[in-house]
Amino acid sequence: MHIRIGTRSSRLAVWQAEHIKTLLEAGGLTAELVLIETKGDLILDRSLSKIGSKGVFTQELEDQLRTGSIDIAVHSAKDLPSSLPNGLSIIAFTEREITNDVLVSRNKSLSLTNGREFTIGTSSTRRVAMLKHFCPHVTTVDMRGNLQTRLRKLDEGQCDALLLAFAGVHRMGYDDLIVEHLPVSDFTPAVGQGSIAIEAADSLAIDKINAIRQLTNHSLTESCLLAERAFLARLEGGCSIPSFALAQWTDEKTIELTGGLVSLDGSQLLRENFTGAPEEASSLGHQLAERILAQGGDVLLADIRAKL
Repeated sequence: MHIRIGTRSSRLAVWQAEHIKTLLEAGGLTAELVLIETKGDLILDRSLSKIGSKGVFTQELEDQLRTGSIDIAVHSAKDLPSSLPNGLSIIAFTEREITNDVLVSRNKSLSLTNGREFTIGTSSTRRVAMLKHFCPHVTTVDMRGNLQTRLRKLDEGQCDALLLAFAGVHRMGYDDLIVEHLPVSDFTPAVGQGSIAIEAADSLAIDKINAIRQLTNHSLTESCLLAERAFLARLEGGCSIPSFALAQWTDEKTIELTGGLVSLDGSQLLRENFTGAPEEASSLGHQLAERILAQGGDVLLADIRAKL
């Protein structure tokens, strides 16, 4: 059985696709990578919120899934919109990496906790809004591009530090540049952060779907991400909405889901927790979203969308 893996061409995206390829080949399948440029890769002079919240990093891959040019598309789970186009599904989530956001800099003395003023580069509306809420002493600048491009901009002096997901920094081998791990209790990550998602057309042969899922899916991670993505879907959120959610397993073998929404200026932050059985993961996410909306999240969302 041969699997054609569609991926973006950045070093991190290729690393993730190679990881999936390794898992498939370890199970006796053969696989190849197909590199595809997306709108999000090509348009770097505008913020993500200005070029659209849906399909920025996925549409071109999904087009090739529909035509059968590729069998699966590999994504960072956090880049996937809350709802997929008809005829496409996520068939697997890999075991999750550490979920924290991290501060990356050549300057080891930088910290968000000492009140020092400095400039942080990020393209995430969630991170910008959370920095305004928790760390109003720092300044943010929009920082687009792959990880290597952002590091080059850092070295050019366009910012003093970058705020990134630990998973990407770790997978690229830049751990030595991490100067601070941000606590998930405050800087709760984006939905899906730390996991790799595999997307396929519903028309893909069922034996391929079953084989890919068996070799790559991590059931504990999947339960968590189903809860998080149900939360995001109810909010009708995309990567330009400053929402956040993190589901984690408890010692009692239940899932604890924390999530919420923060205003663009950081002045208002809504956060709630729900705990439930893993088989109720999607219901858990829906309940959390309803609670956030009832607490004023509906008004906050309308304001966010009007300003983006």
